[in-house]
Amino acid sequence: MTSKRLCYEPGHKPKCLVIVDDSAEWDRAVYYASRWAIRAGGGVVMLRIIEPEQQSQEWLGVADIMRAEAQEAAEAALDRAAGRANGIAAITPERVIREGSAMEQLLAVIDEDPDIAMLVLAANPGAEGPGPLVSLLAHALGTFPVPVTIISGALSDESVDALS
Repeated sequence: MTSKRLCYEPGHKPKCLVIVDDSAEWDRAVYYASRWAIRAGGGVVMLRIIEPEQQSQEWLGVADIMRAEAQEAAEAALDRAAGRANGIAAITPERVIREGSAMEQLLAVIDEDPDIAMLVLAANPGAEGPGPLVSLLAHALGTFPVPVTIISGALSDESVDALS
């Protein structure tokens, strides 16, 4: 892991990392991060993680097709999220697509960009729990390399405006 964040050093600017996934609440994280970027004079990095399927050798052709479809779906998801961020804050976020395990790729992106100042996630407000990534991160928060902000998926735009 990067030992020092450079986000507030001369020539750098703070960035907020947001995971764009298939959850219903991803929009809350993008909304908060975009509002934060306006106030902090920073940027937003949007990450889409493609978790690879386990395939046997005889299915490699199918795996290639599935990988191409996942890449296409990732681009479409990031297009939607970037459009939302631009509509909120007139910013053009950086876009990153990674393939692999969610935690490994999340940590790698943070390690590779010393300007990332925080991670913003949105939690599912339903009875089924906050979501797999929020639950996974709960176990790693004590050693996580940047602050993590978790936004309730139940917050309205007006409520997020008041907090960011």
